[in-house]
Order: sequence, then structure tokens, then C-alpha cells
Amino acid sequence: MWHFFPGQYMPSYQVNRALTQAHYGGGEFAEILEVASEITPGDNESFHQAWAKMGNKVFDLAENYLSDHKNVSARRTYLRAFNYLRTSEFFLKPSDNRKQPSYMKAKDAFQKAISLFDNKPKQVRVPFEGSFLPGYLFLPEGVKNPPLMIMFGGLDSLAEELYFGPCQHLNERGIALLAMDGPGQGASLRFNHIYTRYDFNVAGSAVLDWALANLQDEVDTLSIGIMAVSMGGYMAARCAAFEPRFKICVVWGAVWSYYDIWKNRLDNHPLAEIVMHIVGAQNMADARERLKMFTLDGVAEKISMPTYVLHGEDDRQNFVENAYKLRDALTCEKVVEIVPKESSGSAHCQIDDFTKTFNMYDWIQKKMYGVGNAASSEQKELKAETFNA
Repeated sequence: MWHFFPGQYMPSYQVNRALTQAHYGGGEFAEILEVASEITPGDNESFHQAWAKMGNKVFDLAENYLSDHKNVSARRTYLRAFNYLRTSEFFLKPSDNRKQPSYMKAKDAFQKAISLFDNKPKQVRVPFEGSFLPGYLFLPEGVKNPPLMIMFGGLDSLAEELYFGPCQHLNERGIALLAMDGPGQGASLRFNHIYTRYDFNVAGSAVLDWALANLQDEVDTLSIGIMAVSMGGYMAARCAAFEPRFKICVVWGAVWSYYDIWKNRLDNHPLAEIVMHIVGAQNMADARERLKMFTLDGVAEKISMPTYVLHGEDDRQNFVENAYKLRDALTCEKVVEIVPKESSGSAHCQIDDFTKTFNMYDWIQKKMYGVGNAASSEQKELKAETFNA
């Protein structure tokens, strides 16, 4: 992975992340490099200030476009503002009184952007244990009853950021996306105070049940898959293992044991307080104890549906050994793709080169248009015609 800051992995990773997402409307190269030039490596305060400064500036530009009824320009500008403001929040500790307002303004920018989409996504609320999990349904244009991928992010990530890459790649291939804030993520954590859980499959099944009950007229409910990224590599595998109704499983960044990932990290790691927050712990000792349950031991072999695992050999967050261990444990039909460390895209979740995800999305397309065999021949013919057009 290219380092904007030589020898400084974490801030360089975030710059790469923004540059890659810029291809999908999540940034402008010149703006991103301007932000990077104002960051002092290792100083998370400068990181927040630089991204917030640009995010607020771009948000104001979007507001001006909107007031002038320049909706296309406003839409594109709100999307950039969202991603910059989201990034500004990334390293803020949960105790920082700027974290919630930063998140709320980022979310506001995204929702203003999608209100200007020609093909507007639907905002959804999935009832969950006395509260709800929020998300977005993105439907591909021109496809009647498409297959559906349910997707979660990782750590405390936001459903909105799944628009920059996953949504567009799936929709282009005729597949709908239900992007969700699961337990410990996005608004589920920040507004509804729902912490993450080792049995993430409970949330996965709740979302699947909701989709089956509420989306019958919009998607092919016989072709629903599960997918997740980063820490979500554990979540997707867990959901698939205990929910055989999913037709395929996609693990974008393997995680065998989240405890193993954190057991040797320092208590002052940049993400330590966030990990404490998502599990509801008061200190890192407590958090590590809770993370011991986040393991695929005795779980991975229960996955029954076709599964795709994508991992970078130079992943410095979830080491590639996680992917090899998962590969060896899976007994289902599987494809395990390792992006070699000599190549771009070998970093964590291919954040430095999303073109290395193309094989994964092509596999999803092939599998999801081959499942749902009980669907009517007329419906399948329509799908094929739409896809091949």
C-alpha cells in the first residue's frame, strides 16, 4: 500500500481509502491531497480538524448548489461532504463531544444526497429487540425482482459508506443491496445504543426475516445472500453458519478470532476506545474478555452455502492467516482469493485498489443469478434479458 505519510500506516490507510472511494463519488483527489497535507502523522486531532474543515467547506458548497436548484451538482457535492465528515469522525473517541455532531452532519449530508438521486434508495428500519436496525435498500435500475445482498460493514462503520463501491458494483450487476447498520455500527450504536454481539447471526436473521416479509414485491426473496467487510468478515461467516436460508456468503476480509486480533494490541491503540464502546466495556481488559467469544472455532464448518473469501496478503489489520484458517475450515463450496502483497489491493479490504474486488462481484453475480430456482421462468428470463442488454 502506498504511504502518503512514510512509515505511518494508519493515516496513510485513510488517505488511500478516500482516494479509492473518490472513484465512486466519495471524494475529489485534489481535495483529499489538500487534507492530507494538513495532517500531522500520529496527531489524531490534526486528522479530525483537516477532514472536518474540508467536509464543512464542501457541505456549504452543496447547500449553495441546492439553493440555486443545481441538483446534480448538489448531489455529487453532498456525497463528498458525507465522506469527508465521516472520515473526520473516524478516530474521535466515543467520549469526545464532537463525535456525535460529526456523525449527524455526515449522515445529514448523505441523506440530502440520496434525496436528489433519480433512483432513490429506500430508508428502512428493521425491528430488533425493542429497538431497530436502520439501513438503505438500493435497487438496480431496470431489473424486476432482482436478487438481494444483505450487507454489514465492520467495527462501528456506517451503512452509508457502503454506497461507495459495494452498492454500485452490485447494482451494476443487477443485484439489490440492503446496506445495514448492525449491532455496534452506525446509528444502531450511536443513536439506539445497540452494542455488537458475538452471535451476530441473531441480527442477520432478523434482517433476513424482515426482507422476506416486506420486500416480496421488490426483490427475489429466493435469492438473498449475506456479505460483510473488515470486522464484518466474522459477522458474515457467523450469519451464514446459523442461517441456511442465505443462498451465498461473501467474506470480504477474513476474521477467525477478533480476540486474537486485539490480544496483543496496546491499550492506547487508536481504535481501542472504539472497540470498548462497540462491546459495551469500561476498559480494554473487559473488552478483550468479551472478544473471546468472537471466534469461528466450531462455527465455520457449519456454513453450507457457496462462500467467497477475499483477503489481501499484506493486510496489517487482519493478517492473511485468518483467510487461510477459514479456507481450511470451510466444508462448503468455496473460493478463496488472496491478493498477493506485490500487488496493489493487497491492503486491508483492498482499500488501495477496489478493482481487485471485481472477481468477487462477478462471482456474486454468477451465483445469485443461478439461485432462486423456484422463481418463475418468466421472471428469470426477464432478469437474463435485463442483464444481457
